[in-house]
Amino acid sequence: MMSLEQIILAVPAILLAISVHEYGHAFMAYKLGDPTPKYQGRLSLNPMAHLDPLGTIMLLLFRVGWARPVMINAQYFKNKKRGTLLVSLAGPVANLITAWIFYNIVSIFGQHMLRSGMGQSLILFLYINVQMNLGLAAFNLIPIPPLDGSHILAGLLPPRLSYEYSKLAPYGPIVLIMLLVFGGSRYLINPIFNVLLRILDSLSL
Repeated sequence: MMSLEQIILAVPAILLAISVHEYGHAFMAYKLGDPTPKYQGRLSLNPMAHLDPLGTIMLLLFRVGWARPVMINAQYFKNKKRGTLLVSLAGPVANLITAWIFYNIVSIFGQHMLRSGMGQSLILFLYINVQMNLGLAAFNLIPIPPLDGSHILAGLLPPRLSYEYSKLAPYGPIVLIMLLVFGGSRYLINPIFNVLLRILDSLSL
């Protein structure tokens, strides 16, 4: 159970994590030639451009959630499969980079912050940013439609297997809801989260 202080500090961290994630998708799609995110106002770090009310509440309460998906048109990509794969990767990678920045701020300046009287609240805020960004990345890397992980896996599979895998898409949301309701998601999210945390630690300055 989160304390009142943690909830207050988590709100801006959630907004940042969501904005960075969706901006990552939009930016990559735009760079690959798709103007759709720009036309829809998604090339922005403004949280209001990306928020999904229910997904935001879920992220605050359970540390797993979602935003409004960035719509893309793969017809603009020179290579549809490769382009879709890169766009899908861009969101979690953007969160991982953001988490890495906050992680290193704490690692390098944490003791100085305490000695200078900035207090534990600032360090807690930085840690929450790490946790929220890693949590959002880990959740989205689960290979269940419509999460990013499903598009990444589809992009890595041979065409025939990718086609067969795509048939599972209509059942994905139901599977996700069942996992969240019955707590099974932790068996998927926690291992991914721990791998991402080890990556951060290995890349720390």
